[in-house]
Amino acid sequence: MQNNGFATLLFDLLTPEEDSAYENRFDIDLLGNRLVAVTRWIKNQSEYKQFDIGYFGTSTGAESALKAAAGPGPDAIKALVSRGGRPDLAGHDLDKVMCPVLLIVGENDQSVLKLNKEALDKLDCVKQLVVIPGATHLFEEPGTLEQVTMHAIDWFDKHLHRTIEKDFMP
Repeated sequence: MQNNGFATLLFDLLTPEEDSAYENRFDIDLLGNRLVAVTRWIKNQSEYKQFDIGYFGTSTGAESALKAAAGPGPDAIKALVSRGGRPDLAGHDLDKVMCPVLLIVGENDQSVLKLNKEALDKLDCVKQLVVIPGATHLFEEPGTLEQVTMHAIDWFDKHLHRTIEKDFMP
């Protein structure tokens, strides 16, 4: 993402202590609230204020991103990519998401593919489902993560306004 001119912030939504309790990994409200808090923090930093924000989430992080994208307001999050996520866990927030959403699922992850197709119907925004041929849930097969990255970059290119050059360093 950075090589294509996007600033990125990678972080865990749970502390190590919280992560030791397995059920916290599926507490979508907790995870979504954490993501909203980080988004507000970014927007309050003067050097990042002008940036469009997009979310890239995997597994339950994708549902947290959907929940967070439904919360801060229709223009806060400009684009969202879910890789191998379970959008059904975002519940009733799916129809509140206004930003463009790209769902990426592995062809051989049939149960998650079914859930993503159902979620696609519930989303009331610009949306697309991409199925990566031969990929399973973790996209461990050769070349599949590269395909995910290519689709994510294309999606963000299309929906995020770039305010920086590739060599920007705050």
